[in-house]
Amino acid sequence: MAGKLYVVGTPIGNLSDLSPRAIETLSQVDFIAAEDTRVTIKLLNRFQINTPMVSYHKFNTHDKGKEICDRIENGEDCAIVTDAGMPCISDPGELLVQQCYERGITVCSVPGPTALATAVAISGLSTSRFTFEGFLSVNKPGRREHLLSLLQEKRTMVFYEAPHKLAATLKDMYQFFGDRRISIVKELTKVHEEVVRTTLSEASERFADGSAKGEIVLVIEGAQETEKTASTIEEAVEIAKNLIESGLSVSDAAKESAKLTSFKKGDIYKQLI
Repeated sequence: MAGKLYVVGTPIGNLSDLSPRAIETLSQVDFIAAEDTRVTIKLLNRFQINTPMVSYHKFNTHDKGKEICDRIENGEDCAIVTDAGMPCISDPGELLVQQCYERGITVCSVPGPTALATAVAISGLSTSRFTFEGFLSVNKPGRREHLLSLLQEKRTMVFYEAPHKLAATLKDMYQFFGDRRISIVKELTKVHEEVVRTTLSEASERFADGSAKGEIVLVIEGAQETEKTASTIEEAVEIAKNLIESGLSVSDAAKESAKLTSFKKGDIYKQLI
């Protein structure tokens, strides 16, 4: 009889947040697939869990995923965990779940903390509707394309970001989105947890020196109706100029400005050149 894959949420900072059911599951499965065994062993030691682990990360997903699925099909139960939070959210565990479904393996959830929902809840911004955008690409064209696609997004937007990339990300977001409200949520559930509620202009200045540390979630206000209209051609041209500063060509900037306003691309383009 085939085993099962258990997707187990682990603490995003404070180890005391590990649920009783998660402890029971991690103790009873045959093996644990961990993103980083050096991180997970600290959690297992805290709760005296002796279950063996295998390493499963973004560099070995194909081969290791097949191996894990083979073991499950042969009757073993496996729990997959990430370094922090719910596996499979901006995480290679997503691929393992897909492989299991392709092979008819049962996947069960053992829910736990997740940084995105926790950050939204304490951000002070609208929680009625929000969109999770994960990590921005390190590739500049990819980043621009991603941000450009969100210019008219009305919902609160949630991003994950690494501290060493925060300064560049905030600068790009200010150029694309203008001076919207933002909550920068750092080190959730840890000793130095902090929520910086500010604006994109102030945030881009505050963190420009690259000194930010810790795990970071960015929660950004969605577009307002007034951001999608321009009453004069001069305002439409100004929108296009901001897009050019963000890296778009004159033609592409005119095209995007036309989408956001009532003016034609050709008219905006003529003003730009």
